[in-house]
Amino acid sequence: MYRTHNCGELRMEHVGQTVTLSGWVQGSRDKGFMMWIDLRDRYGITQLFFNENSTDADLFTKARTLGREYVVKVTGKVLERSSKTNKIETGDIEIEVSELEILNESLTPPFTIADDSDGGDDLRMKYRYLDIRRNPVKNKLMFRSKMAVETRKYLSDQNFCEVETPFLIKSTPEGARDFVVPSRMNAGQFYALPQSPQTFKQLLMVGGMDRYFQIVKCFRDEDLRSDRQPEFTQIDCEMAFVTQEEILQTFEGLTKYLFKTILGKELSDFPRMSYDKAMKLYGSDKPDTRFDMTFVELNDIAQGKGFGVFDSAELVVGINAKGQAGEYSNKDIKNLTAWLQRPQIGAKGLVYVKFEENGSIKSSVGKFFSDDDLKVWGEKMGAEKGDMLLILSGETDKVRSQLNDLRLEMGDRMGLKDPNQYNPLWVVDFPLLEWDEDSNRFHAMHHPFTAPKKEDVANMLNGDHETMKALRADAYDLVLNGSEIGGGSIRIHDRTLQAKNFKLLGFTEEEAQEQFGFLMGAFEYGAPPHGGIAFGFDRLCAVMNGETSIRDFIAFPKNNQGRDVMIDGPAKISQEQLNELFLQSTAPTETES
Repeated sequence: MYRTHNCGELRMEHVGQTVTLSGWVQGSRDKGFMMWIDLRDRYGITQLFFNENSTDADLFTKARTLGREYVVKVTGKVLERSSKTNKIETGDIEIEVSELEILNESLTPPFTIADDSDGGDDLRMKYRYLDIRRNPVKNKLMFRSKMAVETRKYLSDQNFCEVETPFLIKSTPEGARDFVVPSRMNAGQFYALPQSPQTFKQLLMVGGMDRYFQIVKCFRDEDLRSDRQPEFTQIDCEMAFVTQEEILQTFEGLTKYLFKTILGKELSDFPRMSYDKAMKLYGSDKPDTRFDMTFVELNDIAQGKGFGVFDSAELVVGINAKGQAGEYSNKDIKNLTAWLQRPQIGAKGLVYVKFEENGSIKSSVGKFFSDDDLKVWGEKMGAEKGDMLLILSGETDKVRSQLNDLRLEMGDRMGLKDPNQYNPLWVVDFPLLEWDEDSNRFHAMHHPFTAPKKEDVANMLNGDHETMKALRADAYDLVLNGSEIGGGSIRIHDRTLQAKNFKLLGFTEEEAQEQFGFLMGAFEYGAPPHGGIAFGFDRLCAVMNGETSIRDFIAFPKNNQGRDVMIDGPAKISQEQLNELFLQSTAPTETES
């Protein structure tokens, strides 16, 4: 037996018992005639005690040979510690060791296995198996495990059936780039890894599995950010014979259940906001509503005064940074403007108005607007003494996006994003289609299978081009603290309507049949009304922990170049493998490189 107890289990009631523990050496303290070793496993740390006067001499010598991360098994008696600590759960006791077995030696780790490690991100990702021993990573993986267990409990209790869908599917042109897999048995043909199980879960609804779920891996070959990975996990769900309202209630219930069960937090009913309102007030379809600072449009009072930048703009819009007039010098505002003008944001400039505590008004556009003009702006934006207005202008969509970036940045700088506050929000009534001027065609706002609102179906089937731009989707996103954690829609279940949507998205009849003929055919065999949702599981775990990066909630993540630096993948394959797959290597030769 390697252990009778784990390293986080022993308490005062175990004093006097002889126990066996196994784990890794966290560290040691040698005082000459006495020695202490911290033994760690997944559950915690227990202090081991060696006394030169009472410990066997060979055992004492052996203990001194132990290095950090050696794997050992010890047997000894549980004693009450003379110097207790509340820093570890086992801080009231220690083990006086009578037997010690070295199960495996260890090289000196390349970084300290501690909560505050001295290893950088790249180094810790290279030695991810060591990083997992650290509490911050270990606890996140355990949190993720509990989330999965509780998700399954809730959905099972709601009569959902877990069904696995294929990982080797057919490539589709919509959405992000596919990861493709060449087929050895079918020369020149390729599978794709699924971006989501979308069509399969719809087929399950046609098959009568009226409540489906899956905690499933998905794959997208897209540029990476802190909240994205090339492979990620979804809580994927679909329901038949349901309305949007029933879906929202069901998955609002799941979210409340997870928060209560895992975090002990009670969430009140989730507010709802239309897409149009979210864009007008926040410039984003995933607004962070933990703080106000909503947009106020100023076209009616800021244009026509001779300031060409405003007069030529589609939209003049600003936010009120409460209490910041005295916090920002001219240099600070210059730096903030430079931050906005970075290529990532692309603003042309920033207009400010300060309402000073002494009643004076300072503004970067004071020569174009009188104090009376600026007071009218302040009244409309709810400004008081000490407040600072920040205003942008330009094309509507661009300037809203830029002001959203500025609002979030000011929220950070002003300390308004409380990590212990959770503000969920349903965003509803999205546009069904987006017109792209470059490709001169519509794109699906969500995906090609999203149904229009019932009252918009006739317009979709018979309307003109401008009517199509106004179509509303029967779609919804669940937003939490500025992150989209879930999204879904009622699906099209009628072949004629689906064919029309494919046509609007630029598919020829032949292309639609080739890509999605299996789904269209299924719709002819009694497809029920259905809809669903998918939660970003990794992102939900991160947001519930007040973090923006999903990386540490994934056991073996990729870096921001999409590489696994631990196993050094992706990697080249042999010419023999390429030949079997009917592929030619396109890697440059030594001469070419």
